[in-house]
Amino acid sequence: MIKLTSYGKDVLLKVFITGLIMTLLSLFFESLVIKFLLTGITIFLWLFTLYFFRDPERTLPAGYTDHQLVSPADGKIVVIEDVINKEENIFPLDEPLTQISIFLSPLNVHVNRNPINGTVKYLKYIKGEYLVAFDHKSSERNERTEIGIENSSNGSKVLFKQIAGFVARRIVYDLSEGCRVTAGERFGMIKFGSRVDILIKRDSKILVKMDQKVTGGETIIAEI
Repeated sequence: MIKLTSYGKDVLLKVFITGLIMTLLSLFFESLVIKFLLTGITIFLWLFTLYFFRDPERTLPAGYTDHQLVSPADGKIVVIEDVINKEENIFPLDEPLTQISIFLSPLNVHVNRNPINGTVKYLKYIKGEYLVAFDHKSSERNERTEIGIENSSNGSKVLFKQIAGFVARRIVYDLSEGCRVTAGERFGMIKFGSRVDILIKRDSKILVKMDQKVTGGETIIAEI
């Protein structure tokens, strides 16, 4: 049986009610074409919503260490580039960093997971625009959360962003500054198509390549 994420309960309820209303409306039409059309749309909406909010179990790779960064999301690598940190967050202003971006299509699992063990040292929500998620400008202009985690045992840090896309219009996260997190654990989701940016120190060893498909909570992105 498919496990569903608790982050989607509100949407699941709304879609179920909408589908029920459409099914009841179909009873008032004599045309079989309209009846089948409304019923077909209802079934599609129910099935797609159930599929979208699936939440499969994930297991960290054997031998995982605190120096490894696990993917916070399912999707495809669309950016690997060197950047300069444009504001002070968990990293100092103007520090050279490497950015890795993951694009999530509506067919990917959208539950997000913590990329490392540590403590949330930085958390910021920005209400922005809704550019398509694969547009590079979306990193700085779209609605997003920016989360910085530091592992005090080895000093490793990561800044990652949940970025809403053109279709995605809601970001959910269960984190707060000061809370301790475990790599691979669920912490939130972005609903209906989105992007996750990861920023790490320039001397990190990148273990993924462009266009590679990654799995949240399982694929090792880098050694930091």
